[in-house]
Amino acid sequence: MLDYPGLATALSKAFCDGVTAPLRHHHTIARPDGADSGMLLMPAWTDFGGRGHSDGGFIGVKIATVSPDNNRSGKPAVMATYLLADGKTGEPLALIDGQALTLWRTATASALAGRYLAPGGASTMTMIGAGKLAPHLIRAHAAMHPIKTVYLWNRTPEGAERLAAELEGDTLEAVVARDRATAIARSDIVSAATISSDPLIEGAWLKPGTHVDLVGAYTPDMRESDDEAVRRATLFVDTFDGALKEGGDLVQPLQNGLIARTDIAADLAMLCRGDHPGRSREDEITLFKSTGAALEDFAAGCLVWTRFNAEEQ
Repeated sequence: MLDYPGLATALSKAFCDGVTAPLRHHHTIARPDGADSGMLLMPAWTDFGGRGHSDGGFIGVKIATVSPDNNRSGKPAVMATYLLADGKTGEPLALIDGQALTLWRTATASALAGRYLAPGGASTMTMIGAGKLAPHLIRAHAAMHPIKTVYLWNRTPEGAERLAAELEGDTLEAVVARDRATAIARSDIVSAATISSDPLIEGAWLKPGTHVDLVGAYTPDMRESDDEAVRRATLFVDTFDGALKEGGDLVQPLQNGLIARTDIAADLAMLCRGDHPGRSREDEITLFKSTGAALEDFAAGCLVWTRFNAEEQ
């Protein structure tokens, strides 16, 4: 139903044409044992003040829960459902697997940013983390760039080995990396999708021209990159509101005065519209911080519905 290039086109169109997407509602669900969960509500609807909307449009909302301890019982930390409705009547149209939708849109948003920010001809990649999102990130970036080798690093080598096995049928070479620093130093693209509170990507390891794609660390107290990585890079975000409020990789450097708000060069909408050119030099280190946006779920949900109806006709 979905493919990375097609979804990237849909995301770009949504960023350019306009979608109303309020900042997501984030609620903490306290647990007696201290292992708190979270509930997120992410609404969006067609923006008729934008361009390209001649029909009734759509209304959508993702309802997601985040329970970090689920991994202990072999269940995904994130559970989600997406409800898509008619934009004029409010009639429910589809109930979509929110977990699958989140994986696809998150990875594709990173790959879309990589179109503008990764070095041309990028052929090597390091993937930090081996969760459900990791294979999507690898395949999404490989759909945009001629990735030949991907180094896989995970806190537990067994996780990286499972990911390598999952990628066996792909055209790229998947290599389990024991030395994280060496893998990063060899890579054109470094992607991370973890819930780490301690930096896993050090700026001193980055070679000139590297693109850093930070997808995890979705709260202010989490972090995947250190101060040196942030200092060396030209900084980009998926959305200003989300990344500068929730993404610890930028929230912490902003709070400690390492960077200022004006150091964030552009968001993904600006890149898609051509308001910012993206990478400007071959040796430029770029860093993209993603915290996810309701617009992305909305674009993906609309695409699923549109393609489903096309197949049914």
